[in-house]
Amino acid sequence: MLRDMSKMNEKSSSDAANAPSPNEHAERDTSSVATLGLPSPIAGSGTLDRLADTARDYARAAASENTLKAYKADWAHFARWCRLKGCDPLPPSPAIVGLYLADLAAPTGKTPPLSPSTIDRRLSGLCWNYAQRGFTLDRKNRHIATVLAGIKRKHARPPVQKEAILAEDILAMVATLPYDLRGLRDRAILLLGYAGGLRRSEIVSLDVHKDDTPDSGGWIEIFDKGALLTLNAKTGWREVEIGRGSKDQTCPVHALEQWLHFVKIDFGPIFVGTSRDGMKAMNTRLNDKHVARLIKRTVLDAGIRSDLPEKERLALFSGHSLRAGLASSAEVDERYVQKQLGHASAEMTRRYQRRRDRFRVNLTKAAGL
Repeated sequence: MLRDMSKMNEKSSSDAANAPSPNEHAERDTSSVATLGLPSPIAGSGTLDRLADTARDYARAAASENTLKAYKADWAHFARWCRLKGCDPLPPSPAIVGLYLADLAAPTGKTPPLSPSTIDRRLSGLCWNYAQRGFTLDRKNRHIATVLAGIKRKHARPPVQKEAILAEDILAMVATLPYDLRGLRDRAILLLGYAGGLRRSEIVSLDVHKDDTPDSGGWIEIFDKGALLTLNAKTGWREVEIGRGSKDQTCPVHALEQWLHFVKIDFGPIFVGTSRDGMKAMNTRLNDKHVARLIKRTVLDAGIRSDLPEKERLALFSGHSLRAGLASSAEVDERYVQKQLGHASAEMTRRYQRRRDRFRVNLTKAAGL
């Protein structure tokens, strides 16, 4: 492997004279989602140009906006690293990528090392970027696979899970909210997100009706017994049933109805911004970061985990705390929780359960010991 890397470095030096110009390099660094086009012989044909625009729109929809931003940042970081090391990111070189991964895990200077999971995600970003540029980066190539395996073996740690927001916690959190428009909205966000086990992106992507807006991630239908959410989620389309609660003060469906009634929303995004005084609704859809900020703020206001310093408390909770809270608090068959969260396996659901009877099935006694 080291001998191959040495040969590769010699080749890189001999090819320096043929290196692309800065302009050409910049063009190749541009995401090909934005540069999808027609072969030159048929370019400018009108109808096909329109279809090329349509294809670009579909290509952008292949991944979420946050994922595309992360992939773009991954490529920018890797391209800059290559320039500093005197090599070219194109065409893909598994040996160069292997060295890059090693530098992420054991950087020189004051740069902090990245966790194995973050490095693995960076590699996924590079594979995606190369694919968009018409190349293939083989993750199983020995220069990449062996380095990544060594990083995981040496540096891997158990995953750090966010704290679950339990039933008593969510009640304390919503009790801190006022009853102006902003408070009604945030109360509906917390209760709906908790009872539905929703991701923060799923919460803010909801529309009143099907196909209200191009960026819709689903819609809500309200019935006498509860609300039905149809979501175009991370794992595909799924339906989430949210029943009415035992009392209006803590019922997610009632909170949603109150928000929609007073804000007079009957079309488009359900959760929109409000004015600074919290008394007037705006037309713009909320960003999913609002959900994370809302959770952290109400956790502090409610005094949850007040035994810890504020910085540690804020680090414990995130948008995933709502999903973990539902998985940990719902005293029902595990299959129903799995369906609600949209997990493909029961094992994934169990990762979200922060408290459960781990020894309900005792194989030691069953084996006769």
